[in-house]
Formats: sequence, structure tokens, C-alpha cells
Amino acid sequence: MSVAVRVPTILRTYTKGESDVSVDVPEGATLADVLGALDAAYPGIGARVLDDTGQIRRFVNVYVNEDDVRFSDGLRTPTPAGAKVSVIPAVAGG
Repeated sequence: MSVAVRVPTILRTYTKGESDVSVDVPEGATLADVLGALDAAYPGIGARVLDDTGQIRRFVNVYVNEDDVRFSDGLRTPTPAGAKVSVIPAVAGG
């Protein structure tokens, strides 16, 4: 099955400038599976989304459809066929 991933501008160097990419994952996949497939297809992008412990980086927000995964099951969030994953780096400053 295919899951769409929205890539922020800062990470598009990994996707050859593409803002939206699709990755193939098995039925019943979780967000962890999607991010693994994303890194396999676009090497290096996973390290920008996940920290050294394999968790979502503190200043990166990830949504599955419209739901912030920090308030659901995190990397165990189900990603059914046709799901839209959005990776959004936090913006700070003053």
C-alpha cells in the first residue's frame, strides 16, 4: 500500500526537491514503518526526523492525516492506505 508524505522545504534536498512523495509499506503499517520506508527511499532523511534513540526529534512535529502523533500513539500510530503524513519542523524565534 502507498502512503503520501509531505516533506518540508528544509528536508527537500533529500527528496530531490519534491514536496510530496509516496512510500510503499505493508498493510497494517505504523508511522515507524512509513518513516523507515522514507529513509530507505531517501537516505539520510530519517536522521533529520528521528533522534539517536529512534524517537521523533523534539522540534519536529509529525501528523498522520490531521492528527498530531504526539497526542496519539507516536511512532505506533496506524497509517492506513491513503494516509497523509506531514513532517513539520517547529519554528522558533523572536
